[in-house]
Amino acid sequence: MKKAFAILIAFLFFTTSFSQNKSGNPEVDPIQIQKTYESWSVYNKKIMLSRDFTALDSSSKEITKESFLDQLANGNFIPIRLKSKDSIYYYKLFKIQPKTDSSIKATINQIGFDAYKNYKMEGTAFPPFSFKDLNGNLVTNESMKGKIIVIKCWYIHCAPCIREFPQVNKLVEEYKDRKDIMFLSLAEDSTEQLKTFLARKPLSYSVIPDMKEYMNEALQLNSFPTHFILNKEGIIAKVLPNFESLEVALAKESKL
Repeated sequence: MKKAFAILIAFLFFTTSFSQNKSGNPEVDPIQIQKTYESWSVYNKKIMLSRDFTALDSSSKEITKESFLDQLANGNFIPIRLKSKDSIYYYKLFKIQPKTDSSIKATINQIGFDAYKNYKMEGTAFPPFSFKDLNGNLVTNESMKGKIIVIKCWYIHCAPCIREFPQVNKLVEEYKDRKDIMFLSLAEDSTEQLKTFLARKPLSYSVIPDMKEYMNEALQLNSFPTHFILNKEGIIAKVLPNFESLEVALAKESKL
């Protein structure tokens, strides 16, 4: 009996250790990247909080993604990805140092706020719409049912929005044989402005003009670009801030 008990304890210790060892040390020094805003800014570009990940608090305890993002938005933490032995992403909260540049904390709080807001939209129905694109085609919630819809929200003078045009155009080309996937873009600008601009900078998405009010009020966007992926029932599957996150999420959604 004692021997069996000892074996059980050893087994539990082994499995617990194995689980904990799936993720290891931070991929960067959490203190070092807080030394200057430039150091943090370089690393920040690699963080993808819109993707699926295992969230850990500052004591390495697993928490929900919602709690993780809430603490980023309202607390005094910096998110660092941990090295891992599997394909899962692990992010952990580390305390912001007392002497850290206050602009770093402000940036992190804003990132956390945007990520939290986007996360809370996932699983909800996309707001009702009835739009006409630049070619006069009518697009509505009902006409989109049964398809995966990829939506890019942008405007002409948004440099990051324009910078990813070649990447999103390549994505459209990659999925061109999937008749159940459609690519739409909502733009703030007028029909005339868009036609002139897109003649120089082509976008392979179907482009819908004059969407500033809809994006402000119905979607409550304050960050551009923002990408949405809607599932075949018209439910928001993902809300994403950049092409890198979009590419990963669409690959996953397209296989469901």
